[in-house]
Amino acid sequence: MKLFIDIVGWVGALGILLAYGLLTTRRIAAGSRAYQWLNALGSIGLIANGAWNGAYPSVFLNGVWLVITFYAVAEARRTT
Repeated sequence: MKLFIDIVGWVGALGILLAYGLLTTRRIAAGSRAYQWLNALGSIGLIANGAWNGAYPSVFLNGVWLVITFYAVAEARRTT
């Protein structure tokens, strides 16, 4: 199980880094679904890994990150 949780955490970290890299290089927009999904899935992966390992500051940070992502998705749906 530990190996699975580690993989989930690494995939989460890569998802957030990929989202940020693509945003920084202007390959995706901040409001795009791809950016929001990469952030959401990345946060979920890091929350799972942090919770398993007792890294609660990381869990908190990624929980807030996830809430912000869900807010952005909801706002995009509301305004379109």
